[in-house]
Amino acid sequence: MKNNIYISTGGFKEPAFRIIKKLYRSGIKNIELSGGAYSNNNFSEILKLQKVINMRLHNYFPPPKIPFVLNAASSNEAILNKSMKHIFNSINLANKIKSKYYSFHAGFLLDPKVDRLGKKFDISKLQNRKNCMENFKNNVLKISEYAKSKNILILIENNVVTKKNFQLFGTNPFLLSNPSEITKFFLKAPKNVKLLMDVGHLKVSSKTENFSKIEAIKKLKQFIGCYHFSENDSLSDSNKPFNKKSWFLNYIKKNLDYYTIEVYSKSHRVLKNQLNIIKQHI
Repeated sequence: MKNNIYISTGGFKEPAFRIIKKLYRSGIKNIELSGGAYSNNNFSEILKLQKVINMRLHNYFPPPKIPFVLNAASSNEAILNKSMKHIFNSINLANKIKSKYYSFHAGFLLDPKVDRLGKKFDISKLQNRKNCMENFKNNVLKISEYAKSKNILILIENNVVTKKNFQLFGTNPFLLSNPSEITKFFLKAPKNVKLLMDVGHLKVSSKTENFSKIEAIKKLKQFIGCYHFSENDSLSDSNKPFNKKSWFLNYIKKNLDYYTIEVYSKSHRVLKNQLNIIKQHI
């Protein structure tokens, strides 16, 4: 098994250190920590496991005691402060576990409630797109500088916009979901900031925003520092297993040191099968 292919904990609902131990017992030793349940000893337990597990940190990890939606583009001072504090804390943890990367999602034009993530959002007044993008750019610069001081590379994940959410708001309420906006952003991004290409997000967004997912994944290749792999029906980001004929496999970069299986299955057999498919393509 190549040690640059990771399994995401995003589909598990228990504390991370318990998930890690279960995956380790099944022979999976490369793990991307994402979400999971809050535990006051998550941090200390994870530090104990770094000698036997290769770990990467993603977005909402470690999960805070009081949940909130991380949004580095927010105009809400309280939410922005929470988001930046979380990101800086995660960068510190990445440094302590000797992870090379920390990744997080691109920002939103609204501050959604936690229980609406992955679903149709409640109608809410959107913030100005231009202002949110400027906020996001400025905050990414701050994050980039802090990450540089800790020898951490930053990855920003493309957002997903569903047809239901686009129709609900009459516009796209997310940043960096289409190739045009992603390209403009990363052409001016700091050198230690790359794109985390979520192929599931790209597939749904391409259907909603009417662009070619194949042309997009090829066009954006120059910015990509990592991939998240999963499949879906183009209507929602369901994190289903992919197969040997999945659309993205012939277009991925083969020289990266970071790939993640973000399939929400608790079956270790399924996860290992997904690992083998990616291993054959890189």
